[in-house]
Amino acid sequence: MFFFKKLNLSNFITNNVTNMGYMFANYFKLKELNVSNFNTNNVTNMGDMFSTCFKLKELNVSNFNTIVIPVDKAFPKKGNSH
Repeated sequence: MFFFKKLNLSNFITNNVTNMGYMFANYFKLKELNVSNFNTNNVTNMGDMFSTCFKLKELNVSNFNTIVIPVDKAFPKKGNSH
């Protein structure tokens, strides 16, 4: 389990990443996450990417390319919380 409350990953180079599944698994306390510059053009799996980030207040994924995969599988399911 990770105890970060704030992460700025806006400078990460993600051009060649294909799997972002469970990328933030067990970040239960995370409240702020900046992934605004992530390049997801080659990503084929975002499954449960943010599924345990129950405390996130805001998340900008407007630059994510989700044409190939449904982004809804990346987020917590309604009714799940810690």
